[in-house]
Amino acid sequence: MKKGVKLGVVCLARKTFDYKAAEKIYQELKKGLKKIENTAYTFINDLVIEVKDAKKAANKLLESNIDGLVVISGTFHLGHLVLELDKAIRKPILLWGLNELPYDGGKIRLNSVCGVNLDASNLYKAGNRKYHAIVADTIEQDWIDALRINAALEEAHIGILGYRAQGFFNLAIDELNSFSEMGMLIDHYELNEVMNLEVLREDVEKKEQQLKEIFDASGITVEQLKDVARLVVKLQKFVDDNRLSALAIRCWPEFARDFGISPCAAMSFLQAENYILGCEGDIEGTISMLAQQAVGAKTPFLADLSQVDLEEDYALLWHCGVAPCNLWDGKCNISLDTYFAGGRGVTADFVMKSGEFSVLRFDSAQGEYRVFLQKGESIPMEKELKGTYFKAEFEKDIKNVLNTVIGNGIAHHISVVYGDFIRPFEIFAQLKGWKVIK
Repeated sequence: MKKGVKLGVVCLARKTFDYKAAEKIYQELKKGLKKIENTAYTFINDLVIEVKDAKKAANKLLESNIDGLVVISGTFHLGHLVLELDKAIRKPILLWGLNELPYDGGKIRLNSVCGVNLDASNLYKAGNRKYHAIVADTIEQDWIDALRINAALEEAHIGILGYRAQGFFNLAIDELNSFSEMGMLIDHYELNEVMNLEVLREDVEKKEQQLKEIFDASGITVEQLKDVARLVVKLQKFVDDNRLSALAIRCWPEFARDFGISPCAAMSFLQAENYILGCEGDIEGTISMLAQQAVGAKTPFLADLSQVDLEEDYALLWHCGVAPCNLWDGKCNISLDTYFAGGRGVTADFVMKSGEFSVLRFDSAQGEYRVFLQKGESIPMEKELKGTYFKAEFEKDIKNVLNTVIGNGIAHHISVVYGDFIRPFEIFAQLKGWKVIK
């Protein structure tokens, strides 16, 4: 389900144009808006024509605590109106222009697009870049989804368990810069807060049975399977008790050494149940996963651009065995294995399903945030490796993708989801003033 948002909606007009027609159009547009998933509204029902109308509307919208403002240019209108709204509300704005109606006696009836032009110019020259403009018969839902991303990040409670993985300096994060850019605070927890957490035996036994139903566990010991089940319950309880939106975990080397197994398989299980868990202490990767979830993407996961074949033009998106188990291709043997960490790795092993996928990474460098985006197709392959992975054909040739990643210093984790989830992040980046790297 998409993250819920609340929008304010106004329709601007001027009586020297066909404001009666604009009013009828507005009533129909409201009906369509009400059908959009998980979106609430504060409508200003009357046309906003005079400055006093704009001030009154602004006060009502300010009280409603909206996430964004839809400004419909019903007809051309006074330039004061959008500025009065912006002065009070200070939220992202969608400037919505209407297609022109058939002429009436040689007179233009709406002149709506010129109104959008006026408003955009006024906002831009006043220093506001948090606006987006369309000319259409229906709203651009990708803009609404961009607001869902913003709302999810502002409301998020992000945790990091331990620290980033050893030597992964590129996964470090400036916490106050992330607060400034996204409005989130990050809470730090020690690894032993999960390892030592008391849980009920019956809960562990239930999870153990579920694991047996999903995975071929013949490659691990009975005790290792119990440890995976215990860690599932501990992580789930920890996230729920602390009301975390997402948790980044330092998953090696301490877990295998001190708990007896790595958390990969436990994370694979929980991510399939819509928990956002990032490996190797990668906070920005974890935030990227949360952002994809906000726009309706299901079970995001972190992967490495692990192997590239320049001649065959594909890459392997692989990780050690942490991807959500519900993304299994349904053909290969889905199993648990201990191929690393001296036999204490305990990872999920399977080829992931085929289909369209989207890649996202919110990535900071020298105080600036960038948004890395790619799209491609996961294609069938045989199970030849340990871990979780799929063969990826990108829209761009793999050499171009690789050069883009390396040339821009993008961190080596990317958040991946199935489906097309690109455009909302382009709009989100525009509203934030972040660079888009594609």
